[in-house]
Amino acid sequence: MSKEQKQEQKQKQEQNPKQTQEQKSLFEQIWEYREEDLYPTLFGQKRRGIFVLTAEIFTQGFKQASYDPRWLSYGVIEFEPTDDRDSWLYATSGASNPWNADASSYHLQDYSGFGAELVFEVTEQSQWAIVVLQRLLAFNILLTIGRYGEAPALDYGHRIPLRQPLDGKNSQLTDIVISKPAHYPDSFKLKSGQVDFLHAVGITATERDYAQAHSSEKLLQQLKSASAAPVTDAARETII
Repeated sequence: MSKEQKQEQKQKQEQNPKQTQEQKSLFEQIWEYREEDLYPTLFGQKRRGIFVLTAEIFTQGFKQASYDPRWLSYGVIEFEPTDDRDSWLYATSGASNPWNADASSYHLQDYSGFGAELVFEVTEQSQWAIVVLQRLLAFNILLTIGRYGEAPALDYGHRIPLRQPLDGKNSQLTDIVISKPAHYPDSFKLKSGQVDFLHAVGITATERDYAQAHSSEKLLQQLKSASAAPVTDAARETII
């Protein structure tokens, strides 16, 4: 940084130091509330992570020529089973960060950040669950910022092909359907706006085809009746 650039930066800070500090403080409060208060209350105290996104997910996995470095602070947190839940739960954190909103305008925002965080429940502790959720998170970021044209961001009922077995090995589950959670709140509020939870469920190709013909809602009803949702068991067989 040149001497002139340093002087310009110092002048900007001196012009409004209070606003800069206030914005940083509110931003940190929002991040801390989500990860240290809300998530442990909803999903349990015993957790591991955060497993952050990598540059390779964007450049190699999604063939992107560029990415925002701030995305590499987003990631996945692993929550152990609790007395009330037998499953291992994985939740994204960071996509609801209000990077592009000024602290003074937080009250004007309908949604915070990208407006959604993803959740994935599985029957056993799994590295592949982290990988799947990281890819879903990265994909949703790219959808939200328009890297895939007019394609909308992920929402309830959407189906996403993984193009490989869920566990990267022999699972029959090769796709994801997005469900609206009913066993925990489907959204939460931050000072910077609302955030929706998008619950991922693994499905087979025949289940995906059924959903295409009849709707994701009808498929999810059948999955729940067969105890194949909301918790995903990578070893299960198709129910269709």
